[in-house]
Amino acid sequence: MEPALLDEVPSLDLADFTSGDAKKKEKFVADLGAAFTNIGFVAIKNHGLSDDLRIKLYDIVQHFFSLPEAEKKKYEFPELFGQRGYIGKGKETAKGFKVADLKEFYHVGQPEPVGDMAKNIFPDELPAFKQYTVEVYKTFENAGKTLLKALALYLSLPEDYFEDKVKNGDSILRALHYFPIENPELLPDGAVRAAAHGDINLITLLMGASAEGLEVLRRDGKWIAITALPDQIVVNVGDMLDRLTNHKLKSTIHRVVNPPREKMGTSRFSIPFFMHPRAAMDLTSLENCVTSEYPKMYVNMTAGEFLDERLRELGLKK
Repeated sequence: MEPALLDEVPSLDLADFTSGDAKKKEKFVADLGAAFTNIGFVAIKNHGLSDDLRIKLYDIVQHFFSLPEAEKKKYEFPELFGQRGYIGKGKETAKGFKVADLKEFYHVGQPEPVGDMAKNIFPDELPAFKQYTVEVYKTFENAGKTLLKALALYLSLPEDYFEDKVKNGDSILRALHYFPIENPELLPDGAVRAAAHGDINLITLLMGASAEGLEVLRRDGKWIAITALPDQIVVNVGDMLDRLTNHKLKSTIHRVVNPPREKMGTSRFSIPFFMHPRAAMDLTSLENCVTSEYPKMYVNMTAGEFLDERLRELGLKK
């Protein structure tokens, strides 16, 4: 039987999983799995990110995006395919769309890269930018690892199944600025802040944005607004986890809609953390997720191959 359709994202407490109480832990695992099977999104509290750090990060991010274009461009390196530093306006187009999203963003990766991983780029003008982005990166990476432990148990895998796959993974903290639109009537047809898309990664952790606009596509085709309380983050399934679980855990399509016309001249800031595994992780669907009722949907590939394919589809890599 199909689970009931939800009008809002389920709320869970990560402390239930880490409390040492076996019953609370078991319920958290079941509830997280049910949410990710049904709607693909969940709101989580006790994730480790303090209000003070969130406010400081948003403040420094807004400061960066208010710099003159020439200053921001100093931190844009096309040869990195948008994986580090600044990515300017009109550079990313959602898969299947022809019009670029109305946004600019900044990427921070592993603070201590290994092997041939790209090194981070930080703006010289704002020393606190490095401090706060790296601190939030580490906080979200820890919360993400804990959530993946719960998901491993839900999938009948060893609790530490994902540990070696995400250690020194290609995760990215993205500081996003959906810039003001002074003349909305001049926008190309179909231009929106973020067109409908699924995330590339295993899971995405998102702190509250500075304005409304995030919507998720429910399985009956209805778009519902996603909101979280101030002490919560929103977590959703990415395409890599969807592939690994043969669509048992659902990478739900979501978008950021344009605000009402009277608010088009205002900015929206958002800071998601995209949790990626190492490039070598095998995304071949788990055997226990493939049945006669749910035959295998995806071709075998590694996380690195899938990321490369998606970067080309987004226009960040030629």
